[in-house]
Amino acid sequence: MSFQTMLRFVATFLPFLLLPCFCSGDEFEREPILYSQGTPDNCISRLQQRLDAGDLSLRYDDEKSYLPALLKELGVPVESQMLVFSKTSLQLRRISPRTPRAIYFNDEVYVGFCQAGDVLEISAVDARLGTVFYTLDQQEKPRPQFERRTDNCLVCHSSSRTEGIPGHLVRSLYVDTSGQPLLSAGSRMVDHTTPIEHRWGGWYVTGLHGTQKHLGNLIIRGRDVEEPVDNSAGQNVRELKGRFNTEQYLTPHSDIVALMVLEHQALVHNRIVKASFDTRQALDYNEMMNRTLENKEGTLLESTTRRIRSTGDRLVEALLMVNEAKLTESVKGTSGFTEAFAKSGPQDPQGRSLRDLDLNTRLFKYPCSYLIYSEAFDGLPIESRDYIWQRLHDVLSGADQSEKFAHLSPDDRQAILEILRATKANLPEYFTGTSG
Repeated sequence: MSFQTMLRFVATFLPFLLLPCFCSGDEFEREPILYSQGTPDNCISRLQQRLDAGDLSLRYDDEKSYLPALLKELGVPVESQMLVFSKTSLQLRRISPRTPRAIYFNDEVYVGFCQAGDVLEISAVDARLGTVFYTLDQQEKPRPQFERRTDNCLVCHSSSRTEGIPGHLVRSLYVDTSGQPLLSAGSRMVDHTTPIEHRWGGWYVTGLHGTQKHLGNLIIRGRDVEEPVDNSAGQNVRELKGRFNTEQYLTPHSDIVALMVLEHQALVHNRIVKASFDTRQALDYNEMMNRTLENKEGTLLESTTRRIRSTGDRLVEALLMVNEAKLTESVKGTSGFTEAFAKSGPQDPQGRSLRDLDLNTRLFKYPCSYLIYSEAFDGLPIESRDYIWQRLHDVLSGADQSEKFAHLSPDDRQAILEILRATKANLPEYFTGTSG
């Protein structure tokens, strides 16, 4: 084998030999990502710039610190409030079933609030850096400062559970009376593919769901979990009064629909980041090999193309709700989140939106994620974005009739195509035809 042939062999197969390395916890700290060294550009960094310039001030509340003002400024609906009582975050000493942690979110930011907490905990979606973590001191300051956290947050938020990238975690586990997770009984990552019966352990849940069972509102007495657990008192809970002092929070709800949307959104956000990082790393490696092999500039190695397609396919599956857990009865929230969420997205001339919720047999009426409008999605490398758009069109046009997408009826596919054509800017030209 000549030296040149050997190099081509290495170029083809070495990326797959190195794949575990690409998923390691510190790979995103190297070129081309440089996660901790990179300059963030997201809703929090822009907010800080306005604070620093004196163009904005955040009103301080004696009871809730900067929380109400921050949510208002970021456009985060208070109806999105969810309450988690497991000791599984930065300020775990502040969290218990009597003092749950509140989480609020919109399409681009998540905000965590603890009673008597030292800081507000924030994660923002950054088109270049992925998930960026911040804290905001809850003590009143002349000019509030968001502190970027690249240390302890990444201990949990950049592991195999987030596919090796800085990402979001939604977990379900059994919790004792102090809020301590009973890890010996297991812990489950939750997204829209998780059966309802396994969701929301360690969370308060308000809402109606018929005879479907879940693990929300369940507190284990003692250290042993006896299966099957009796959580009859935690089902179809309309209010949380009596479980803790709900007046200490912005609303008395921990809305079931908000929880379901959060779980979908966290998965898609993570997949967008994964697709971005994988593609940029693959292209960086490709460029290095082109120099080594003296290839024409811009030559894409077959191994590079495979990596981009593989990570893109996983994002497409998340966007189109592949393997979504079916609802067997209708679900209804209590906080008004359903209405607030549905009205905040673009609509086509028929009044249809990708934010329209079904809540009878599935989460969305039109199973294509609204995060397709997000800055993070639009910020994907062009090689990744072009492939993802082509795959989406293959599925929605009916060209791809594989079993994986069988949950999408012809009417579903046509409706999603029409909504995208009417509401999504800069679609590829092949999306603009008059038929699927």
